[in-house]
Amino acid sequence: MKNTMTKNPALRSYVLAAAGFLLCMTSAKARAADSLDDILSRASARVADTLERFSEAKCTERVDQQILSEDGKVERDVNSTYDYLVIFTDAGGELSLDESRQPVGEVKPDKNSTPLLVTNGFATLFLVFHPYYAGSFQFTALEDETLGKQRLKKIAFHYLRGTRSPATLALRGREYPLPLSGTAWIEPDTGVIARIVADLGNTMEDVGLRTLRSEVDYAPVPLRDLKESYWFPARASVEVATSRQHWRNTHVFTDYQRFSVSTEEKVASQ
Repeated sequence: MKNTMTKNPALRSYVLAAAGFLLCMTSAKARAADSLDDILSRASARVADTLERFSEAKCTERVDQQILSEDGKVERDVNSTYDYLVIFTDAGGELSLDESRQPVGEVKPDKNSTPLLVTNGFATLFLVFHPYYAGSFQFTALEDETLGKQRLKKIAFHYLRGTRSPATLALRGREYPLPLSGTAWIEPDTGVIARIVADLGNTMEDVGLRTLRSEVDYAPVPLRDLKESYWFPARASVEVATSRQHWRNTHVFTDYQRFSVSTEEKVASQ
């Protein structure tokens, strides 16, 4: 699978893009005796299953794109709505994910000279724990934490240089794996991932990328004809800074619908 980022003039990304910059639980109590390997095994299996189900659904995505000043004030704010889906294939052990966004309503031409940031791929940040990518990260158990009323395991992850990454930066004909590091909140009995926060483990200022931070929250979505709910992206925020620009995008995913080649079924909104 190749998620890429590109920087003007050749910065291309499955993760981020901006005018030349390309950068989308149960209530069971955690068992204290669970080892890190046990939790990672459950999370890996759960992510693989969730990805299959995620590619069987579409939803409404609302995107708020902001340009920030040096003191953090919003200089520009643009809102858009899309029909969103992810197409997942696994051919010969090689993963491929393609995002589709169809605008809802009329799209007006953007005459503003300051480029917006277009962020893609962050919804599937849980790929860090997918069997295809898990070997590319070092995982460390942190102290438990409660989100809402749920006691969750906090697992830190750190990218291992020289391995495959869920996202890469393509620049001047070369590809650089993004060194993602961060923390995931995981329900230990099921492997459900409720939240992930990630940023660059190492600076990439040599290619113009100063900072990158993403926060993704997942929530249970009931799918018709399936016995259990699946935890899909509910909200993703992405903040990126270069030496010249500072952007912040927020994605909100609602109204998930399961579909197939011949049928389409509406399910409960988030």
